[in-house]
Amino acid sequence: MKKIWFALMGILMVLAFSVSAAQFTEGQQYVQLDKPVTGEPQVLEFFSFYCPHCYEFEQTYHISASVRQALPAGTKMTKYHVDFLGPLGKELTQAWAVAMALGVEDKVSPLMFEAVQKTQTVQSPADIRDVFIKAGVSGEEYDSALNSFVVKSLVVQEEKAAADLQLRGVPAIFVNGKYMVKNDGLDTSSMDIYVKQFADVVKFLLTQQ
Repeated sequence: MKKIWFALMGILMVLAFSVSAAQFTEGQQYVQLDKPVTGEPQVLEFFSFYCPHCYEFEQTYHISASVRQALPAGTKMTKYHVDFLGPLGKELTQAWAVAMALGVEDKVSPLMFEAVQKTQTVQSPADIRDVFIKAGVSGEEYDSALNSFVVKSLVVQEEKAAADLQLRGVPAIFVNGKYMVKNDGLDTSSMDIYVKQFADVVKFLLTQQ
């Protein structure tokens, strides 16, 4: 009886995935890149602290966190800042590399979004440094990381990935360097549905060759 039960459950799971996958169509929920880019993280998100949609994407609707939580075990998800928005775009890209190197992305991100978009207190590189200090990073630690080889290498990676993937706007999520999720192609009937579908599309694309 148990064998029959497990067999039925397996069939139901396959059917459920098939139904879900059938809802995702190239050109609607995702696009396949003309020139796939090898060597990129499995799931790669681009954002900018200057981007209002990125603020909502992360801070209001927590789409990034929902996608990360839904990923299969062992799947690498990476987040890069872009330098083509705002007067301090390059400096914030460098700062994000510092956050990555120090492993303080989750502490820095909400404070930096708040300072850039809400209070507008980030007007200089010194202001960026102050946000890190508020996040618990000492000024000396920040300065040392900012000038390190690791951070400089991360900045190059961020810039190269954006160029290789021919990034045109943010927020954007790419899967396996081959697919990009179409933010405007998902079900917007409710935010819960939108967030869940976003995560489901990413999981689906991870299974594609």
